[in-house]
Amino acid sequence: MDNVPTTATSIPDQVVELLRRRLQRAAAGICHGPLVIHVEDIVQIALMRVVEGIARGEVKPDVSSSYLSRTAYSILVDEIRRQRRRREVPMTETTAPQLPPHAEGNPERAGADLEIRRALRDCLAGLIRPRRLAVTMHLQGHSIRESARLLDWPPKRIDNLVYRGLSDLRRCLSQKGITP
Repeated sequence: MDNVPTTATSIPDQVVELLRRRLQRAAAGICHGPLVIHVEDIVQIALMRVVEGIARGEVKPDVSSSYLSRTAYSILVDEIRRQRRRREVPMTETTAPQLPPHAEGNPERAGADLEIRRALRDCLAGLIRPRRLAVTMHLQGHSIRESARLLDWPPKRIDNLVYRGLSDLRRCLSQKGITP
């Protein structure tokens, strides 16, 4: 080879496409649960990193599968950290309630939905903090394993907290006259 530095534009399209497919497999193998929707983003970012590394001469064009997996994993970890840093907006009485589509145009149904939301919020607030966190994660659709990873608690603890928290939540809601 000449001692001419490789640029991103001089990398053959076939090599880039092969890298993309290999990164797609690597990312699909590590993205689970709610992160599966980010697979294509992770592939694109990883592909840019690898191609830039090849262009700078830091990475060989025939990179190993383990290198591609580590690159995708690193980007996935960055995405998880970014999601954790995102601020959450607490629900307060001052925020206007958003009505579900079936309640629009039906004042009776909208009032009942608002009453249920208030009761649910009050009952959740009455739970002890660990149960409230575990139940909220459960209600948001997180699995036990995802909740354990996000809260950095053992999965068995999350399972127990969700079970007991849902029991407390049902009891509180039934005391308020709200039953399924």
